[in-house]
Amino acid sequence: MKQLTKAEEELMQIMWDLGPCTVAAMRDYIAEQQGQEKPPHSTVSTIVRILEEKGFVGHKAYGRTYEYFPLISKDQYGKQSLNKLVNDYFAGSTVDLVSFLVKEKNLGIKDLSDLMEVLDTDE
Repeated sequence: MKQLTKAEEELMQIMWDLGPCTVAAMRDYIAEQQGQEKPPHSTVSTIVRILEEKGFVGHKAYGRTYEYFPLISKDQYGKQSLNKLVNDYFAGSTVDLVSFLVKEKNLGIKDLSDLMEVLDTDE
């Protein structure tokens, strides 16, 4: 699976939130839900076409209107991104990742306890 740019990822997040949607709906979402200035139609349309070329997005045509939809789930992309992070920065070791989070104080005792419970129920 290919990596996405920040702008591509932001549009994928919108499509995962909205489901099938038009470029106009994505622009409205950016303005109304994210409180940002509405981007130009051509900018969003170009990014969506790139996402389609990369195999992340499909579309249905209704005359001149295109409705876009994700071809991969948020979970699939998240799993792939996390695996890439672990492989690129922690030599493929999830133990090293968790150790890093603990050392950086991003993971507390309660979090570790919750993880242990999840591991116990998965066995």
